[in-house]
Amino acid sequence: MNTYNQEKINLVNSVFNKVHKKYDLMNDIMSLGVHRLWKKSLIDWMKPNTNNKIIDVASGTGDLAKMISEKNNNKNLLYCVEPNKNMLQSGKERLKSYKNINWKLASAEKLPFKDNFFDFYTISFGIRNVSNINLSLKEARRVLKPGGRFFCLEFSKIDNEMLKLIYKQYSKLIPSIGKLIVGNSKPYEYLIRSIEEFYDQYELLNLIQKNEFYNVEFRNLSNGISAIHSGWKI
Repeated sequence: MNTYNQEKINLVNSVFNKVHKKYDLMNDIMSLGVHRLWKKSLIDWMKPNTNNKIIDVASGTGDLAKMISEKNNNKNLLYCVEPNKNMLQSGKERLKSYKNINWKLASAEKLPFKDNFFDFYTISFGIRNVSNINLSLKEARRVLKPGGRFFCLEFSKIDNEMLKLIYKQYSKLIPSIGKLIVGNSKPYEYLIRSIEEFYDQYELLNLIQKNEFYNVEFRNLSNGISAIHSGWKI
């Protein structure tokens, strides 16, 4: 098997090339704005301080990095890593006034940083889009310092049957909304399918543990619509 799934790389790149201009708007529509509260929950659990070096992978337009930065009066050293050129440019332009945020065009599977460099690694709504999740987790562990911590926020599996039914019906509307806002439904057909096909909370926890993170745990958000996973490098 190839280390990288080139077909998935091309597909994901094509998706984000089509949606980058309306990416933030569609995130608000898809989650009814709740993704901002989920990201705040991640940061509240993370508790970064001004001395921390932080890497945010698959950073999109940098909204999580922006929230982390503002939590500590823009004194953290932050690196946003994004594999899509258009998304990166959108984020870089949007956050150009944040001098403590640096941008790198790279994939989660091959990070351009030395070993044992970061205090925190974050990835929000990006891990299901990587081409090789095990390699991405190995890279996350490599760039973290001993005692560093991994945080992943991702859509997950709902633990309430009634909410699951409502959410499934709502998800069917997303491609149509995408066509109305972006002019193309296909990227959102992929995004909904990628959520449905992704691991559940316990499967992802086990995968993180298998890649040598310790004290791995998760917290459900909104009855499991999304979940935050955390693990430590020892």
